Amino acid sequence: MPDITLYTLPTANNAKISSLLELLNISYEYRFLDVSKMEHKEPWFLKICPNGRIPAIIDHRRNNFAVWESGAIMLYLAENYDTEGRYLPKDPKARSEVIQWIFFVNTGLALTLGQLSHFLNNAPEQVPYAIQRYSDEVTRLFKVLEDRLEGREYLVGNTLTIADINALPVVRTTVVVGFTLAPFPRLQAWTERVRADPQILKSLRPPSGEPDMIEQLEQDITKKEVIFGPSRKIIEQQFKQERILLAQYCNV
Repeated sequence: MPDITLYTLPTANNAKISSLLELLNISYEYRFLDVSKMEHKEPWFLKICPNGRIPAIIDHRRNNFAVWESGAIMLYLAENYDTEGRYLPKDPKARSEVIQWIFFVNTGLALTLGQLSHFLNNAPEQVPYAIQRYSDEVTRLFKVLEDRLEGREYLVGNTLTIADINALPVVRTTVVVGFTLAPFPRLQAWTERVRADPQILKSLRPPSGEPDMIEQLEQDITKKEVIFGPSRKIIEQQFKQERILLAQYCNV
């Protein structure tokens, strides 16, 4: 049995976890959830992740301990498997910096890019105010990263850490929302630098090794509708089913 079971889908949040698993040489297996069948809301999965979202892991080496939320998983894996402190520094100040940048990405950039992608690609109608609001905020957050990378190759210290591993898959999703990193040359160079690691490149792709959604769009943006058309229907169905569950819960 592998050390870790990763419950996930081929998303940016998945790539964060699989990247660190690959770099730390931890044996793991994928368990892809069928969100079209609301598998992530089934009782067995809610015992693993009460929020009913992916990713989540089970650590079989530690009495099948469950961890959910991508940032929490990154920290858990680093604390328990990175004994040499290669990707999570042991120095308290450097460690704090790494955690700060993880929080910045997960609670700011990832959330904002996700909302922008929803209103651009999945919303049943265009909402210009929302699109402008989130576009401006993505630009501001990219500027924060651009400024941080002045005079440095990585977000913290002079080496790759989980701050970079956590951020790369999120920054890569810019193509989904029609952004380019050209106005942010340091951020663009950082992206190319981090993704050049063979183990990270492997983890960005599905188990088949074929290009993931982001790579496909980078190669041919006209594939966008082919990719998002089916997902739009799944999301609409998901919203309807979740509204039913919420109504039942609230006795509405």
